Amino acid sequence: MILESPNEEAERIKINASVEAFLERYPEANRTDLELLLLEYARASAAGFVESKAARWDFVGSFYFVGTVVSTIGFGMTTPSTPNGKILLIFYGFFGCAGAILFFNLFLERIITFLAHILKSIHEKSQRQKSSQVSEKHDSDRRDSSVSEDSLDAWKPSVYWVMLILLCGAVLVACCASAMYHSVENWSYFESIYFCFVTFSTIGFGDYTVGQKTQYDYIHLYRLGNFVFIIIGCCCIYSLFNVASIIIKQFLNWILRKLNCRCQCRREMPTFRARRNAITPGIRQSQRKAKSDSVTMVDVDYDSDNEYRRTSGEMISMHDFLQAKNINIAMMQKRLWETAQRGMLQQAQNESGFHGGVGPLAILNRKLGKDEI
Repeated sequence: MILESPNEEAERIKINASVEAFLERYPEANRTDLELLLLEYARASAAGFVESKAARWDFVGSFYFVGTVVSTIGFGMTTPSTPNGKILLIFYGFFGCAGAILFFNLFLERIITFLAHILKSIHEKSQRQKSSQVSEKHDSDRRDSSVSEDSLDAWKPSVYWVMLILLCGAVLVACCASAMYHSVENWSYFESIYFCFVTFSTIGFGDYTVGQKTQYDYIHLYRLGNFVFIIIGCCCIYSLFNVASIIIKQFLNWILRKLNCRCQCRREMPTFRARRNAITPGIRQSQRKAKSDSVTMVDVDYDSDNEYRRTSGEMISMHDFLQAKNINIAMMQKRLWETAQRGMLQQAQNESGFHGGVGPLAILNRKLGKDEI
């Protein structure tokens, strides 16, 4: 609001001043008719019907429109106006967007696998060089190399290196595409970089669009280059965003661990004691003995009704308890006690946070190492 609202007000004042200047120059013109004419001209210009604009619904323009739809860019410069065109857009847009997301995920998996293989090869080479420098004898060298090969099997590249490589690749593609747009579309280099980010990230505002001139030099090569740059740029930015999401997830987990540590410093962890008549794992099973009422263990007597009864003790043995008819209540108590113990263990280990992944996150978690911040 702070950055854009003053410019919005200035543009509104500018267009109103232009209209007032036109009416002062031609006082016989009607203001209402002029406003309607300007509105129709704006609609025709946005729809591509103005003669100074290139045709948008020829085969090339239609193909470009379909590409912006299925890639979820959606510039908005061209939209279907007929009911049949809108119905067709709903059907092929659904399957097209699903296919484009599948294509992006497949590209992500392939590029991550390729980068992981390259980084693993570099790491393996550096480890072998270190082991060859440290080892002094042939036997020790063989032993060190075997150990390093075993350790390299489970080695995964760092997510930070992968993100750096993808960032460099995305910047390189954006710079090359910006150089082409700067020379062909007569944009400034900053405007070209802005267009590349908005397009490759599939935001697609539509304030800057390509192919709007009536004449282009080497039009076919320009359209092919534009298509290739958009495809590669969208794939690179999609992969970069997914890798960056791993970094954000690790940062959030780090914040949660810090907050959990602060909370634990302020309060002590509650200790759970085994309640009376609960089965506590780890207690040795003691044999039944005839004791007096002062004995702490439960004395189980067998009466004539073939039922077990216990006296006023604190704990009964597992053997005696399993023979009692209240086993369902006892098993429920045991499960509650084990659940409480697991909860204490998880709280002690600070395992709260974002874990796992679905879709691209699952691909990255399988291929990359989970580095902690």
